[in-house]
Amino acid sequence: MKHNILILIFLFIAFISVAQEQKISVFSPDNLLQVTLVENGGNVFYSVNYKDVELLQQSPLGLVAVRGNFSENLKFISHKLQTISGKYTLNRTKQSEIEHKSNELVCSFANPQKQQIDIVFRVSNNNVAFCYRIPQISDISNIIVERELSGFRFAEGTSTFLTPQAPALSGWQHSKPSYEEEYTADAPLGTPSKYGEGYTFPALFHYQNFWLLLSETGVSSKYCGARLSEVTTDGLFTIAFPQMLENNGVGSVLPAMLLPAQTPWRTIAVGDNLKAIVETTAQFDLVEPLYEAKYDYKFGRGTWSWIMWQDASMNYKDQITFVDLAATLGYEFILIDALWDKNLGYAKMEELLQYAKNKGVAPFVWYNSNGFWNDAPQGPKGKMNTAIDRKKEMAWLQKMGVKGIKVDFFGGDKQETMRLYEDILSDANDYGLMVIFHGATLPRGWERMYPNYVGSEAVLASENLIFTQHACDNEAFNACLHPFIRNAVGSMEFGGVLLNKRLNRDNDGGTTRKTGDIFQLATAVLFQNAVQMFALTPNNLTEQPAFEIDFMKTVPTTWDETIFIDGYPGKYVVLARRNGEKWYIAGVNAEKQTKKITLKLDFLKEKNLTKFTDEKGLLPKTENVKLNKNNEITVEIQSNGGIVLF
Repeated sequence: MKHNILILIFLFIAFISVAQEQKISVFSPDNLLQVTLVENGGNVFYSVNYKDVELLQQSPLGLVAVRGNFSENLKFISHKLQTISGKYTLNRTKQSEIEHKSNELVCSFANPQKQQIDIVFRVSNNNVAFCYRIPQISDISNIIVERELSGFRFAEGTSTFLTPQAPALSGWQHSKPSYEEEYTADAPLGTPSKYGEGYTFPALFHYQNFWLLLSETGVSSKYCGARLSEVTTDGLFTIAFPQMLENNGVGSVLPAMLLPAQTPWRTIAVGDNLKAIVETTAQFDLVEPLYEAKYDYKFGRGTWSWIMWQDASMNYKDQITFVDLAATLGYEFILIDALWDKNLGYAKMEELLQYAKNKGVAPFVWYNSNGFWNDAPQGPKGKMNTAIDRKKEMAWLQKMGVKGIKVDFFGGDKQETMRLYEDILSDANDYGLMVIFHGATLPRGWERMYPNYVGSEAVLASENLIFTQHACDNEAFNACLHPFIRNAVGSMEFGGVLLNKRLNRDNDGGTTRKTGDIFQLATAVLFQNAVQMFALTPNNLTEQPAFEIDFMKTVPTTWDETIFIDGYPGKYVVLARRNGEKWYIAGVNAEKQTKKITLKLDFLKEKNLTKFTDEKGLLPKTENVKLNKNNEITVEIQSNGGIVLF
């Protein structure tokens, strides 16, 4: 009753402020987060306050379309406030049972031509989201959006954790942008991006003791993917559309929409600690499934030869070895990677798929997405870029018992590319196939939108540890960023847990791993993806301590709950994840000094735990430990080391 009275009070305040000042505020259910819209001289702005501190200063709203200018000379028409709530189950992200509640503000404006635009804000505890809705405009049935004014203005003194947008058609075989650039941590606001093309989502900001994570969700074939522009001298980032040369210059950078239309949601997770950032579910709360699952998709662990043994392993004998490895580990999957069409051929591939089926191992099969957008040479090519070829190939995959595909080398965010992602997912659902995207864009709510979607790379993933020593030297730093940024907004197909010390086939050459074994095991918990293709190799079964392999045989890949315990982006992180009744606590340390932390684990019912640690010299150790009467335990995490408790 008290809560209802508060809502009525806010409604009354909003109405009075509109009548007098054209200013409207909407609050989160806990009243700590406030968004204020202001119409000033026909221009519309918003600001965000948390606990009475302004975190986003007056930031612009609006858009310009070919057939309608909604950026200036806007006249306020009306507003509506209501409560939005929901409950859903999602088995492929950080939490399985999700209940959400927000207060929604819809403000309607008209331009001088009397064309209407609705600006929609939803404010939940620790999350802000906004989008635009454009109703039917007389006899106009579609619009093309030329630009969005949508902005985010930060105060002086804000620091940033950002990754730059790569130039179109750059990188290996002109395959970028692929969301695989490096992050710069704690950079001052105003630092220009590396390539002058702005920044990819998600983007993390730190102001005083507050944190904000910007991203977007609900991007489908009906819009393009966006990014952040370069920052202005007064701290403003705006929404930027794809670069002209993405997808080899084919397709428009401007999204076209059938009316009535809604743009994707821009999301802002807000908190005075990192718990609100790591645990946000806003990316999924704001969207709905676009189709029903036609099959009961099962998730789990897999092996793949390519990550450690590379292209030379794409032969029948080596693939049999990794099928056997998966069977020995009790893993559900094997990933048969690039070049199988050339090195095996379809007839021999059918023998391999049958062998895997007989071993109880389900295959994922790799494909090149390419039709014309880059020069990546690996095959199979020309199988996923058109509907006729795609459906024919998927029918064969289904017949052979394949359970999923990994599609690579997209390199763009245009609406045309988003349509290809959606077409692949939708067709794959018809044939009972799960989908992993590699060399790809950030997933934007896709776990809930597409029921057979598993995950995307969209990160500087494990292959880079094989390619360069620089990536190995920075592995711990990057691992301490992902839970706060990339993996906070969507599933991350990293392909990790590398137990070879030297990252080549024979464990005797190539790049050198700098992190401990327990660090690697910890990433199996820290990095969330419903299907994990681990980088284990047959020699690990005998060269690693038995307790490490036993852990890797049982570690789950789906989670019912995630709790942030401690950490700082780029320095260290400790998370807890629950699968069923069993909790796993994992942590890694990128700082040069050993990190000593007292963990308070009130959520644990069991006080007796198994603890894995990298000891001095990064030597792995296991022991049984017990929480004290306050449900606490003090742990030490070595530099480049990790801990696991379960």
